[in-house]
Amino acid sequence: MPLLRIHLDSDRTTARRVLQLHQAGRTHHESREAARAQVWRQGHTPAGDPVFIGITNGRRNVQLLYDVEVYSGAAG
Repeated sequence: MPLLRIHLDSDRTTARRVLQLHQAGRTHHESREAARAQVWRQGHTPAGDPVFIGITNGRRNVQLLYDVEVYSGAAG
């Protein structure tokens, strides 16, 4: 299944918290659900849970990165 890379705008504090949770084997549910919603907005159907990949190193604009498997074809 194809992967879709999702970029979510964030602030540095939240990004650090999401990264810490990921490193501890836990999930930041709010950002994961935001990534899922972004997939739907882009016209795709998620085939699984979003997988946290990391954060960008922007000085001003920090983004959370998620990969989401999507079904081939149009959204359902």
